[in-house]
Amino acid sequence: MRRIDANGTSIACEVSGTGAPVVLIHGAEADHSMFDAFGALLAEHFTVVAYDQRDSGGTRNPPLSYGLTEMADDAAALIAALGYERAHVFGTSLGGVIAQVLAVRHPARIDRLVLSSTFRAGVPPLSINPDAFPRLAALRAGLPGTAAEIATFFFPVAHIAAHPEVVDIFNGTSRTAEQRQRRAGILAQAVACDLAAITAPTLVLVGADDRLIPPAHTLSLARAIAHAQTATLPGLGHVATLQAPDVVARAVIAFLKTRSGGNDHVDAMEGIARAS
Repeated sequence: MRRIDANGTSIACEVSGTGAPVVLIHGAEADHSMFDAFGALLAEHFTVVAYDQRDSGGTRNPPLSYGLTEMADDAAALIAALGYERAHVFGTSLGGVIAQVLAVRHPARIDRLVLSSTFRAGVPPLSINPDAFPRLAALRAGLPGTAAEIATFFFPVAHIAAHPEVVDIFNGTSRTAEQRQRRAGILAQAVACDLAAITAPTLVLVGADDRLIPPAHTLSLARAIAHAQTATLPGLGHVATLQAPDVVARAVIAFLKTRSGGNDHVDAMEGIARAS
């Protein structure tokens, strides 16, 4: 792990591979380690930067509230501090929301953009899936006995049955109470994010079996972003980079390495999904 001072924050990050840089932005309850297997596959083709957000993993930030604006500025500052003019960006779940704001606020820092299993910046998740989020809150209050049910919102049931160890992911957290409180307030902070302002070539990627963020909502982002492409990966849930890192990596690598756009590329991405 490296430590980079950027935007008033000491950011812990792992850099691996060679080639064009790809910055990976993790989900709300994770840290950079959710990309260990996925990042290793990308590192065969790119320089992969997996970092910990504020109040996550090894990153150290001021004990002040913050929102998506500050987190997007962190990512832009990290890209610059590592010596890159611009980078590809992959964001999943909350990381995808941060990536949207990053692409709007710092367009010159983005080469290509992948938004995975995410939701529109400025839209409360409760309004997207009003059944799941209250249930998750109740289940988290009952940990550790409820970890198995929590897992079903992130992984398909069949995957959990074949890999029961994934339940352990949800048994606890390394964050302090203060860190959890600041993280819980991220989406309460006002943010301006006009998706029509995104100029980077964009892929919107979903797992067909996502129970947390409905795939139709994630795919709707593509209608607001000029020339955005979409790919649906069958059989995958919300944390597809953990469930099937090889499948997601193939789709992402194909997008990042393809310079032509249009419907042919969308068909190619769907072909990758079907073949997987």
